[in-house]
Amino acid sequence: MIEIIKEITNVANTYVWAILVYILIGVGIYFTIKTKFVQIRLFKQSFIRMAAGKRKATDAISPFQAFVVGLASRVGTGNVAGVAIAIAIGGPGAVFWMWITALIGMSTAFIESTLGQLYKVKNPDGSFRGGPAYYITDGLGQKWLGVIFALSLVFCFGLTFEAVQANTIVAATHEAWDWSPKMVAIGLVIITAPIIFGGIKRVARFSEGIVPIMALIYLLVTIYVIITNYDKIPTIFGMIFSDAFNFKSAGGGLFGVLTIAMLNGIKRGLFSNEAGMGSAPNAAAASDAFHPANQGLIQMLGVFVDTIVVCSCTAFLILISGVFVVGGEITGVALTQQALDSTIGSYGGDFLAILLILFCYSSVIGNYAYAESNVQFIKNDKNILFAFRVLVLVMVYFGSIQGQTLIWDMADASMGVMALINLVAIVALSPMAFLLLRDYEKQVKAGKNPEFDINEYPELKKKITNGIWEK
Repeated sequence: MIEIIKEITNVANTYVWAILVYILIGVGIYFTIKTKFVQIRLFKQSFIRMAAGKRKATDAISPFQAFVVGLASRVGTGNVAGVAIAIAIGGPGAVFWMWITALIGMSTAFIESTLGQLYKVKNPDGSFRGGPAYYITDGLGQKWLGVIFALSLVFCFGLTFEAVQANTIVAATHEAWDWSPKMVAIGLVIITAPIIFGGIKRVARFSEGIVPIMALIYLLVTIYVIITNYDKIPTIFGMIFSDAFNFKSAGGGLFGVLTIAMLNGIKRGLFSNEAGMGSAPNAAAASDAFHPANQGLIQMLGVFVDTIVVCSCTAFLILISGVFVVGGEITGVALTQQALDSTIGSYGGDFLAILLILFCYSSVIGNYAYAESNVQFIKNDKNILFAFRVLVLVMVYFGSIQGQTLIWDMADASMGVMALINLVAIVALSPMAFLLLRDYEKQVKAGKNPEFDINEYPELKKKITNGIWEK
């Protein structure tokens, strides 16, 4: 059975990523130009919007809570193990392509999260849900494609990504303390169950409390290493930029024009910041923001924090330590742990293991929040949702006891399929997001706190029937 899974994932990765790399970059450049570099022009606004409250007293989560739910999914394995894998396979140049993926991906994140807000629907309890499955169905009128996307997201975030997070926790605890993978797996299942059976609001409360704290602790440690080794920084930048254009081909066919650094940087960058993947819009849609573009700006900031800040800190830590060997056996979280051991002392690996448990655990529940919304889209049935939650716990256990390569290959294949569908959809619906951006900026220039009123756009009102944006 495992061999069959390996064969399927290898085929999927070969064909899906051969196309996705070009589409991902092309779409990001297109949105960057069409929005006149929204990620630069409105970068300051993204901080202002994060502090904005809800439109009204509802049971929906706040814009900030939606931000941290998105950050809970983003900040985790990709920032620690993913960066290490990219450097170990693609060399220091992979970091450059992670940066590029993030910078152009910020505009993509803005578009998809703004659309997620626009097409969201209201639950009976007053909360909201939405995402690509909803804007594909309502915006494009393609219910069948919306269902396919929802299934791909459920498989990706609800199953394979959960396995990746669990696999990383096991690897970290085994490297640091030689803990039994099976015992860790059982422990993860036990502590995950109460959170995911509590639903999106419990996920939001947990994430709001723990994500900013653990991210800050990790950043402070890595920044300390960077500052105390400031003399190596020019050399590190030189390694990154020179190796980024080292023409070591990633393979034949469509991959022939890509370098190994480029392919791995883009892959691991997408896994970490999720820009264009179609995941963040699910969190964005759950908030009760004043304006759809409000949440688009906030989720855009999440891409910056994840990759330009957190991933860069991990990359510099590894490159400063000098413990990495391109193509070597040590990769993933073990490489990052060894880098910490080398720079701050023997307790570095222990520190990272503890932090990773929190990082990855928050990602497990953040990923679940995305998947739950899409299970409800396919069939809003309590029994189906219960069965899915049980399956999530099964995948947490499965990921804990399987090898790193298989788990990451499964994740790459599933997120590739999901991203392809979403990118096509948001390009088709982008005129809606462009209109919302213009409306937002018009109100800001007028000195107003932007609040969207769909009644001002009769043509758009005919297409958006959820009734949420009428004053």
